[in-house]
Amino acid sequence: MVNLYFIRHGKTEWNLESRYQGAGGDSPLLPESYEEMAQLASHLAPIEFEHAYASPIKRARITAETIVKQLDQNIPLSLLSRLEEFNLGKMEGQLFTEVAQQFPKEFDDFRNHPERYDPHQKIGGESFPELIARMTPAIEQIVAAASLDANILIVSHGAALNAEINSLLGVPLADLRKRGGIANTSTTVLQTNGNGHYELVKWNDTSYLQRQLTDSDTI
Repeated sequence: MVNLYFIRHGKTEWNLESRYQGAGGDSPLLPESYEEMAQLASHLAPIEFEHAYASPIKRARITAETIVKQLDQNIPLSLLSRLEEFNLGKMEGQLFTEVAQQFPKEFDDFRNHPERYDPHQKIGGESFPELIARMTPAIEQIVAAASLDANILIVSHGAALNAEINSLLGVPLADLRKRGGIANTSTTVLQTNGNGHYELVKWNDTSYLQRQLTDSDTI
């Protein structure tokens, strides 16, 4: 079985401000995020990883580079654009409260009703089916390249990982958000035998982080 360790990037300034980043927005990682990456790397240290993959967006790339360096296993790191966060159009760079006022339906649907979320009319951007359609081939590519019983690191983004992981598990579009959010520097683990079937081993694990999480940590 191939073990996929999905990591959400470290917490950023915009995460702290409850501001949408998306594929086109970005902000610096918080200084304390580097400490949390070290805590994650220490947690993962007993595991031998064959390869690491990451979104090329800076917050995810730096998270991946930092963790790989601290694991000190000479793990190759590949950047895949298909692992990028949702394109959120006009929502990018705005506070959650601002988006809720300007685009109340899109705001609610993105959070609570993925099957209804239509970004094309008012905000531009990417729907849930479009996100899944671009991310799934990347995961299939990663699995196909892996050795038998390999452990693989995949560093990406909260909303994208939530949608893609649940889709891989066969969750209907309307229920993609019902498992809850994914926190910064969290680990979610799936197993697959390479035939397209995935089993959930661990969801949104943050047990290794040495602080109490807040609402701004999870999307």
